[in-house]
Amino acid sequence: MNRTTLSLIAGATALAAVTGFASLNAPAASGDNTAKAATQQPVERTSLLCPQPSTSEIAETAYTSYTPVTQGAADSGKAELQAAAVESADSANGKKTGKKTGKKTVKPALKPAEPGKPATGDGSGAEPPALVGTAEGKFAPGWTVQETTAVAAGTGRGLLGTNCTAPDTEFWFPGVSTATGRTDYVHLTNPDDSAAVVDVELYGKDGTLKSTVGEGITVQPHASEPILLSTLASGQQTDLTVHVTVRSGRVGAAVQALDDKIGGDWLAASTDPAGSLVMPGIPKDATAVRLVAFAPGDQDADLKVRLASPSGLITPAGNETLHVKAGMTAAADLGDVTRGEAGSLVLTSTGTSAPVVAALQVVRGKGSKQEMAFIPATGPVGGRATVADNSSKGTTLALSAPGQSAQVKVTASAGSEGGTAATKTYTIKGGTTQDVDAPVPAGLKGTYALTVEPVSGGPVYASRTLASAQEGVPGFTIQTLPDDRGTVAVPEADQDLSVLLKK
Repeated sequence: MNRTTLSLIAGATALAAVTGFASLNAPAASGDNTAKAATQQPVERTSLLCPQPSTSEIAETAYTSYTPVTQGAADSGKAELQAAAVESADSANGKKTGKKTGKKTVKPALKPAEPGKPATGDGSGAEPPALVGTAEGKFAPGWTVQETTAVAAGTGRGLLGTNCTAPDTEFWFPGVSTATGRTDYVHLTNPDDSAAVVDVELYGKDGTLKSTVGEGITVQPHASEPILLSTLASGQQTDLTVHVTVRSGRVGAAVQALDDKIGGDWLAASTDPAGSLVMPGIPKDATAVRLVAFAPGDQDADLKVRLASPSGLITPAGNETLHVKAGMTAAADLGDVTRGEAGSLVLTSTGTSAPVVAALQVVRGKGSKQEMAFIPATGPVGGRATVADNSSKGTTLALSAPGQSAQVKVTASAGSEGGTAATKTYTIKGGTTQDVDAPVPAGLKGTYALTVEPVSGGPVYASRTLASAQEGVPGFTIQTLPDDRGTVAVPEADQDLSVLLKK
């Protein structure tokens, strides 16, 4: 037996010891592919970041955590939310003062419950900090945390809500403003052990707003920093787009938009730039709807504007199209476009598919009793999407199938304090939006989560509206339901010892 043969046997034996199994059969013929198709497996770790809910002393904040039951998930795990440190910012020039509150010694807002049951918590005034959340094992797939804040008076009064977001390296926020009466902040939260370096750029109707203040912002480890957008550029503009890019590290980002007259809400990031976009779930009693779009590439975008109503796709009179110049923000007032019916705005390219981002500012009420919310362009539900903090009254679930018809299963979880899960299935006709009569847990006590799962047909887009009157003002907030990314594609592969054979 020669030295080469001995070396091969030794190599195969060593590999068997490491992997626990090995095959010493002759390798398959050259060119055979031993890889198998990828399978969807539950994720094993999820991170979520919640911005500081309010600086108002009369704010009341509710938190709800929920993980849907996922087949194939781990048998054990944990989830926790910890307070983030808060960096102070100088509102006069947008730069840090160098002060930092440090990690507040406050107990977590809530302790996540077992999958299938929501857990709730609350906070009062300006005390609740930003939160850094991590879920592992059985708690990770589809984990969602809702932050809902009621403010009775003052700038931004009304109902403000947001889904806590996963950290990322790029965010687009069309729909912000530095106009008189608006106070908009972008909240940046760093979940990691090292500092993140972030650039914040503003784009208006004439292009980039020149400023160096938003360059190279450092967000300390496990810290959150609110940045007043009006300090990043001179002048006032009604319609702006914020672009957050991370040079190093990663952050969570959300915009808090506060208005002196029409309340306030959180603006979540738009989905990635694309030639076609959907903004689902405009309330049927909306009194004003404003579309804001931005083209980040080097091509102008010409968009067809349509409303997916309960009866089909409709072109709004006077707003049939929208032209968006490259690198610039464009806006259009759509008025009471829904005219008493549920609707979703659908944007499609009329020519070359230049990518855009977009969002809607939606107003309900009239005169001094107005309140606003936002609907960013969002991705389809995909495999599954979940939204928490629903109640038996004041919750509206909107489902839209802008293309082909679709069948959708909606599950109401058990209640946070009692109640049995319930499920309904709906058929949404192509080109329409429906405000569905969502299921409610039998014997409900507390709040519950809604999980949406497409069964068949074309893509489905969804949003949830929470409504609660605040001192006679029709307070409301809207959250979209993109895919929860609770599973990940994992390729299967067979062991191939032919790599040890030298030809």
